[in-house]
Amino acid sequence: VQLVESGGGLVQTGGSLTLTCTASGFTFDHGIAWFRQAPGKGREAIACISTSDLVPKYDESVKGRFILTSDYDGNTVTLQINGLKPEDTAVYYCAGTTNWVRVISGYGLESPTYEYWGQGTQVTVSS
Repeated sequence: VQLVESGGGLVQTGGSLTLTCTASGFTFDHGIAWFRQAPGKGREAIACISTSDLVPKYDESVKGRFILTSDYDGNTVTLQINGLKPEDTAVYYCAGTTNWVRVISGYGLESPTYEYWGQGTQVTVSS
């Protein structure tokens, strides 16, 4: 399995950005999530989705500004971020798991759920 993130960059406060996770190698239902890690901070969950139901789930801290979408087979998962703030500056990671049951069972926003990780894409928001 490979996960490749794209779409990061430098954006002004208030702007929008769409990140894309391109997955390959999954053969059955699976889960995909987005996490981020700001400088000097721990990894933070943003949102997740399982191909079994295609229902996105969000961390409470990002509801309203982040929109997660997936194509029908979960191989292209996008994260749209609106109203960007300087505190959104972080490396954004895509993660994947074959254990989609954990994703729909309430464990989708926990990093140990995921066995595959991308290299990350940098998002920098200027004030």
